[in-house]
Amino acid sequence: MATQQKALLVPAKFADFVVGSKSIPKPGPGELLVKIRSTSLNPADWKIHKYGLFIEEFPAVLGLDVAGDVEEVGEGVTTFVKGDRVFAQGQYKPDWATFQQYAKTNAATTSKIPQNFSYDDVATLPVALSAAYAGLYGSKPRGAAFDAPVSASAVGKYVNTPLVVLGGSSSVGRYVIQLAKYSGFYPIITTSSLKHTDDLKSLGAAHVIDRNASVISEVRKLTDKPILIVYDAISNADTQQAGIDVLATGGKLVTVQPPSVKAEGKEIIHVFGSVSLYPELLTSLYGKDVFGFLGRGVLKPGHFEIIGGLAAIPEGLNRLQNNQVSNSKLVAHPQD
Repeated sequence: MATQQKALLVPAKFADFVVGSKSIPKPGPGELLVKIRSTSLNPADWKIHKYGLFIEEFPAVLGLDVAGDVEEVGEGVTTFVKGDRVFAQGQYKPDWATFQQYAKTNAATTSKIPQNFSYDDVATLPVALSAAYAGLYGSKPRGAAFDAPVSASAVGKYVNTPLVVLGGSSSVGRYVIQLAKYSGFYPIITTSSLKHTDDLKSLGAAHVIDRNASVISEVRKLTDKPILIVYDAISNADTQQAGIDVLATGGKLVTVQPPSVKAEGKEIIHVFGSVSLYPELLTSLYGKDVFGFLGRGVLKPGHFEIIGGLAAIPEGLNRLQNNQVSNSKLVAHPQD
């Protein structure tokens, strides 16, 4: 096996991306080396690059969604063999990020790909799914602490409990809707461009509100029950305020961006879908549960657009930054 690979590098803080060469890592105990077939782009990638966030070691590699083939198995790993098709959530570390041809994953938080799904399908999942899952089922103060639907008693448990999703057609919003449906929440009310109405209803939304309408007035037309949970999958200042406005006293607002609002008697939960912050919850999700969720149709991967190889990623990130992508994930193929 070669010792060098192609990677999309950030040579220094704020520097332009370049396609270059870096070493292929060796998996340690409990780890896998994955040959990356597909990786998707996330808004966090352009924000970290543009604003110089989090990363201090350069040259850096970005990217957090990995789908590919097990190339090498680390010591002590018995659940995977070379050639297994897998997907996982990456990390912003040179050997673990996904804008390269090979990366390491932890075997405990890696899932096999069900037979009827492609690399591109599952490459759209990890970051968005982690945020949706942790926001709903993570322990306080980093999650709303609902029971995850991984046992018969928890499936459908929250029947007749309304849930509002702000930004249902976003990558995170789509998985919130699907998970909430499996947990029994009803009615699930979401905001979106109305052109996505049929799609969102197919995922489990009962009602789709125009994203430019007054959330509180529209929700009141749809249910007279108190709204005790709002998941804000957009989380700008306007959507956070809308979430607070519609939320009943004692309710919970989950945000994917740092909170910019306050409300007495209402809880605001900022979720960051990282395995390190929810080790038990997300290890169970990727190590056991997500394979079954996909196989049973509980989760349907999002729409995607293939943009090309590593060299196409910077333009794709520009499109994300300029809000030129809607109801879809951009997927790159590092081996091209």
